[in-house]
Order: sequence, then structure tokens, then C-alpha cells
Amino acid sequence: MALLELANVETAYGPMTVLRGISLQVLEGQVVVLLGANGAGKTTLLRSISGLIPDQPEKGTVRFAGRTITRWEPEAIARLGLAHVLDRRGVFPELTVEENLRLGAYGRRPGPALRADLEWLQGLFPVLAERRKQQAGLLSGGEQQMLVIARALLGRPRLLMLDEPSIGLAPRVAEQIFDAFRQIQAQGTGLLVVEQNAHLALRVADYGYVLETGRVVLEGTAEALATNPNVQALYLGGMEEPSVKGYRRYRPRRRWA
Repeated sequence: MALLELANVETAYGPMTVLRGISLQVLEGQVVVLLGANGAGKTTLLRSISGLIPDQPEKGTVRFAGRTITRWEPEAIARLGLAHVLDRRGVFPELTVEENLRLGAYGRRPGPALRADLEWLQGLFPVLAERRKQQAGLLSGGEQQMLVIARALLGRPRLLMLDEPSIGLAPRVAEQIFDAFRQIQAQGTGLLVVEQNAHLALRVADYGYVLETGRVVLEGTAEALATNPNVQALYLGGMEEPSVKGYRRYRPRRRWA
């Protein structure tokens, strides 16, 4: 059963249509990746889902957890169990790591369940336990990314959306964060990840979509996408300067086995 489902979604900024007829789904507990060049519409797509663009999408439907949430307010969407980690690391720099995490647990009652979640997150990102009394603004970029992910998880979301989680990070740190995605999935949380690093993304994903100029042009299992010559050429280093024209000649298929 689909946890998140988009049907023919179109989003515009003023007179300019950015998303054109986007249809996709994320199953319960699935890791799905969105690939595409800068300007393909990936960030706009996440923002259209989570309600961060007022009065958008202008066409199509967004359903989450069995409810139609098209054009809902972000707070109402979040209460259903959808968490959105933005492409800028939104820590509260003057607060400690511990205080930032408490904000993620806002509304939850103190008790064994919350303590268990905090202990699990300390195992997932041990550096946060080591630096729990340190101001968040003094953390490295990778540590801040771990903190915002951990803070979002304390709300116990059913789906976690992340926008470019590896951007600006050292390769080793990026790998640590992506390795954590499988552990998050094992807890029953689905993930929808926008990512430029296709190698990392396809390594942990179950399924993926490729966006170009606001449209889904390819979709399939992570294994199928990783071996597709168009994906290899454009995103996996198969060509130094891949041809956009050649990419458009490819006819996308709705299902890849």
C-alpha cells in the first residue's frame, strides 16, 4: 500500500510551471530516491508535498497516509507523520545539541519510549551523544546534518523527506549518513531522498525516479536504474559531458523489473 502517492501534480511559481504532471509513490517503509540535475524540480517537489509553497500544487493530488493533503498547511501535514529535512541545515545554533533534540520531541511525553528513542539515536549518530552539551552552531556540517535528521526522527514520522543530505559533506561523512538510512528504514520509517550523488543514493534506495525539467523521465528499482545506460552516462560518470539531447531520446517506461 502506498504511504505517499502523487497523481499528475503540477506546481508553478507565478506564470512559470516548474512541475509538470508528476506521478510517483512511496510504499510504507520504502527508501525512494529522486535524481536529477539542478533545476529539475526536485526541491520544488518536496516542498509541494510538505505544503511549503502556498496554494500549490495548482493541479493534481497529493495523498499521504490515506488522506488527501493537497495544499494543506505544513503543520497539519507534519502532524500526520511526514517530516521534511530541508536542504539548509536548520539547527538552532545557540542551543546545545541536547536542546535541539528536545525540540524534536516537542509534544511527546517523557517516559520509557522517548528514552529508548534517544538511546537509539545516540547509537545511530554517536557523535551527537559525545557533543550533547555543545552549541549546535559549533558542530561541523556533517554533525549538523546528523542533528537535524535525529531531531526529525524524534517526532516518529512515518515518512522522512530529505533534500540533498550529502551536499557540502566529506565523502566519508556522507557515507555514514546514508548508511544510517537503512537503519532508519529498519525501524519502519520510509524515506524520500533528493540527492545529487547517485552512487550513494542508489546504494541504499529500493526505488528511484529521475526528473528532468519538471517531469519524471525514468523510474525503476535502484538496481535497474544503476545499470541503465542513460543514468550511468548522466549521473554515474559514464560520460564527462553527457548529452541532454541524447537523454531526451530515451523513452521512459513506467515499470522496471
